Amino acid sequence: MKRILVFVAITFALTWAYEFVVVYPLVEGDLSQVPSMVVTLAIGAVMLFPAIGVVLTRLVTREGFRNCMIKPYPWRKSLPWFALAWFGPAVLIALGAVVYFLVFPGDFDPQSTQFAAMLERQMADAGAPAELPSIAVLAVVQILTGVFLGPLMNIVTTFGEEWGWRGYFVPKLARRMGIVPTLLVSGVIWGLWHAPITVLGHNYGVGYPGWPITGIFAMCMFCIAIGIFLSYVTIRTGSCLAATFGHGALNSLVGASTIFAVAGVSPFVGPSPTGIIGGCGFIVVAVIMLVDLRRRERDGALRVPTAGADDEEGGRWPQETRGGCG
Repeated sequence: MKRILVFVAITFALTWAYEFVVVYPLVEGDLSQVPSMVVTLAIGAVMLFPAIGVVLTRLVTREGFRNCMIKPYPWRKSLPWFALAWFGPAVLIALGAVVYFLVFPGDFDPQSTQFAAMLERQMADAGAPAELPSIAVLAVVQILTGVFLGPLMNIVTTFGEEWGWRGYFVPKLARRMGIVPTLLVSGVIWGLWHAPITVLGHNYGVGYPGWPITGIFAMCMFCIAIGIFLSYVTIRTGSCLAATFGHGALNSLVGASTIFAVAGVSPFVGPSPTGIIGGCGFIVVAVIMLVDLRRRERDGALRVPTAGADDEEGGRWPQETRGGCG
């Protein structure tokens, strides 16, 4: 338990300190002359701190770098789960968007008016010609890029999060309390870790009823569902790289469904997967995965990879340990 607490303390302390000292002044305008690309990179750097937390925890507690959960099981066994991690988020986001627009057909905008207006503003700010290519073509290109290249384009930052949460925290916590409470607790902690940028408007905006508590609560629920999906593919592959690709796919496509939405939709509802209806695909799959993991645990067939040193001699399940950063 000591290493779990050390990891959480280091990761929260470093992340929140960085956000309050660097990100808040950038976002709230105290450093208004900083280019928008610099602001984007500064916010993206937040995702690296869980990996930094792993490194520091392993050094401070003299754990070393055994069982890093990077090298996957043999490809014949793990490849289907890597495919699920890569393409699953796109399917689930699309499913949630379809359900949302069936429930709220008035929110569907086939002309992508809001998306076009955003592009026009961006081009004007960049001094580019005002005439836009076909909005339909741009939307398709953006979505296809997210589906096929997003996991690779985001690999550095998403590895930063996933090596920390799925490649260290979740496996260690699971050896203390079992798989179901582990995934619920880790999802809440992951959601709370996002709290400072949730307050700034990440995913849910600002000024909504109950701000910022409502947004922080919604983020925790979202992180539980997404965390179960990412933990499942990690367990089935033995590697946090599966979660890294899944997280990258999610980040690339999380706003894709809003391309076809009118202005003013609620992010707490949809069509984005952060909403209760837009995220229904992830919610259903998370429940199925959680039931499967619980069944495997009950039958003694659940094998959660060991991250680092085995803090629980005997453990709760059969272990998979490997030398070095495997």
